[in-house]
Amino acid sequence: MKQILIVVDMQKDFVDGALGTQEAQAIVPRVARKIRQHNGPIFVTYDTHFDAYLQSNEGSHLPVPHCIKGSDGWKLDAQVQEALKGKIYTPVEKFTFGSVDLPALVEAAADGEAFEIELIGLCT
Repeated sequence: MKQILIVVDMQKDFVDGALGTQEAQAIVPRVARKIRQHNGPIFVTYDTHFDAYLQSNEGSHLPVPHCIKGSDGWKLDAQVQEALKGKIYTPVEKFTFGSVDLPALVEAAADGEAFEIELIGLCT
């Protein structure tokens, strides 16, 4: 059975940046270890916003600019990025809560085989 790993939003702004927490920081080593140990397909989601975030619907409810594409806070946590070195993974940008693209990407990665998905990271 194919094992698929989905790493959710392990970006700097959610770990130790604008919306970071001690709890998020605490899981980083375990997330990195899981990535290093995984030998199947990996998908890495990125919460992605733009400069006009505060004018968006989400920005009006959560007025904290975060994960602005190209910013330092949009990048993955350094330990997570290091764990991904040498791994083949698919980045998946999410412009809203959830991803409409991810199910089709997972199905394609399964290539007709039975599969299991493990979710790790933040907001899982």
